[in-house]
Amino acid sequence: MAAVKVYGMPLSSCTARVLTCLIEKGVEYELIPLNLAVGEHKQPSFLAKQPFGQIPVLEDGDLTLFESRAIAKYVAYKYKDQGTDLLRHENVKESALVVVWTEVESQQYNPPISTLVYELLIKGMYGMTTDQAVVDAQSEKLGKVLDVYEARLTENKYLAGNFYSLADQNHIPYTYFLMKTPAASLINCRPHVKAWWEDISSRPSFQKVLANANA
Repeated sequence: MAAVKVYGMPLSSCTARVLTCLIEKGVEYELIPLNLAVGEHKQPSFLAKQPFGQIPVLEDGDLTLFESRAIAKYVAYKYKDQGTDLLRHENVKESALVVVWTEVESQQYNPPISTLVYELLIKGMYGMTTDQAVVDAQSEKLGKVLDVYEARLTENKYLAGNFYSLADQNHIPYTYFLMKTPAASLINCRPHVKAWWEDISSRPSFQKVLANANA
């Protein structure tokens, strides 16, 4: 039995964020699938682990964590001496830049991209109608963020510098889903952003998450 347990769905964006981090760090884990369609995430046994009834949840011994970005940071720190150094913990300046760009992902990038994925992908899966006004507004917002990324990635291979880090990795799941929609053009029309995306999405860690989800 693996020491680390992850409760979630393999291709939910937030679960995928955690699984990608665990694989990148070479940490053995057990994925415990939850059936959201029948409300397993709202049952008392799960709410005892995650009071907001959302996935994923990580259990590491007697420690229970939720919120995917917090989990990924914990994994990257606890296992800092193995796998990819996602936090650049031995270099104060580089580590600070990782923190800055993980915050950018959370505060600037995630709000518009998650809304676009919902409007352009998730709604269609449930027979709902896309709100084009929302799509247009969020596309404009995301485009402005990506203009900043394009400028940044003109100077550096990755967001925090010339090294792959948690700042890049946190972007992968939602961007993967965005690229399945017409809004992929927001990535593809910016050459440095596109090259960055092709780089980070092709890493073995995320490819393994995809392979396991489709197995």
